[in-house]
Amino acid sequence: CSRPAPARRARETEEKMAAPMRERSLASEPGAAPYGNFPNYSRFHPPEGRVSLLPGGLLQSLFPAASRPLLGLDVGCNSGELSVALYRHLLGLQEGEGSLDQPAAGKDLNLLCCDIDPVLIERAQQCSPFPASISFASLDIMDSSAREPFLSSYLGRFGHSTFDIIFCMSVTMWIHLNHGDSGLLEFLSFLSSLCKYLLIEPQPWKCYRAAARRLRKLGRNDFDHFRSLAINGDMAERITQILTKDCAMELVCCFGSTSWDRSLLLFKSNSSNHEGRESSEQEQ
Repeated sequence: CSRPAPARRARETEEKMAAPMRERSLASEPGAAPYGNFPNYSRFHPPEGRVSLLPGGLLQSLFPAASRPLLGLDVGCNSGELSVALYRHLLGLQEGEGSLDQPAAGKDLNLLCCDIDPVLIERAQQCSPFPASISFASLDIMDSSAREPFLSSYLGRFGHSTFDIIFCMSVTMWIHLNHGDSGLLEFLSFLSSLCKYLLIEPQPWKCYRAAARRLRKLGRNDFDHFRSLAINGDMAERITQILTKDCAMELVCCFGSTSWDRSLLLFKSNSSNHEGRESSEQEQ
């Protein structure tokens, strides 16, 4: 898979704006992946396991009168397989449909995908079937000095201040393990402030224990915060409580659980900023 020169230059420009990262992958051993940056993630959690739970026509039902293109953000996109699968599903595109010379898809949705691992991002860029409407960039979403100017610049290109929808698929555990309870709270608050809808897939607590075991088996140090996390137990319920009680969001729907026992939860912002934008778009 390859990308034409103009699209490649555009992606390189975006990368320069993102957070600087080490050149080599952060997960040299597949079992380590301290940030969830597994090099072959889609092989053991295939994208179909998530997208099959989402109803067709979801974007149209959520945004019946909003101006297009809609803007989406995929946080922790790994090497992009799930990002592309979500994009196809949301736009009703069949596998194999869409090519480098088909710009029409981008009229409905532009998707920005970021991950902390630059090696995975490079792979995603090289293999993207929609380089005109799906952008990939290496970015540490917890580095506010990097994320804020980068995301603001992307949104500004479309005249937006927030995203229409954010995807956060099996990312919360890694934020939690590496940044503690306060980091998880800050992460969820940031996401909720940046979108109208948030589709989130929290990892259950058993995955925390499994991640810690993998590190110990490899002779690595345990996660700094694992043994001191006060936010624990039923993580889907705990994250729902945080988003609804502290982040001015409401739970719209649970689309069910994947075969690996992870719930897909859709939240909507109650912020007046998002409501005001939708009203202005309907008047235009």
